[in-house]
Amino acid sequence: MSARTAVFPGTFDPISSGHLDVIRRGAALFDRLVVGVARNPGKEAPLFTAQERVEVVRELVEDLPNVEVRSFEGMTVDFVRAMDAQVILRGIRTFGDFEYEFQLALANRAFAQVETVFVMASAENAFVRSTLIKEAAALGADISRFVPPAVAERLRRRLARGNDQSAGLRGDESPQ
Repeated sequence: MSARTAVFPGTFDPISSGHLDVIRRGAALFDRLVVGVARNPGKEAPLFTAQERVEVVRELVEDLPNVEVRSFEGMTVDFVRAMDAQVILRGIRTFGDFEYEFQLALANRAFAQVETVFVMASAENAFVRSTLIKEAAALGADISRFVPPAVAERLRRRLARGNDQSAGLRGDESPQ
């Protein structure tokens, strides 16, 4: 029997504890799991570069020997084929997620003969989205419950650097 390979695609900007939960559960379900870090030029500019996101995900999954991390651009099904995978792994948090992911799963099966396996989010991660994490961190909230410590630290440094740059611009403005 051939090895069962799945791809877990996402932008992971930043990677959350919910993402890591799906990765760990996927690693237990499949012989090989490829975490695909998407470079999507059509999306809003990410906080972290694709290379930074790949690096942090690799650090966080280094204890999982059957997990590899790669970046990709373009259609997910093309990346799935390139990885010689049979399945797309997706996490579902809410009914809204399910509706969207269900449509994608049907399209992926119809156009590319790629199956999708859904893993339900754990209760403590069901409401957590990367956008929420970034917004909360930017406002100074404690996000340590939702991301690994290394991610919280990277977010803190990145946002502090952004605030320093913004403060510098405001400081150069003439008073009104």
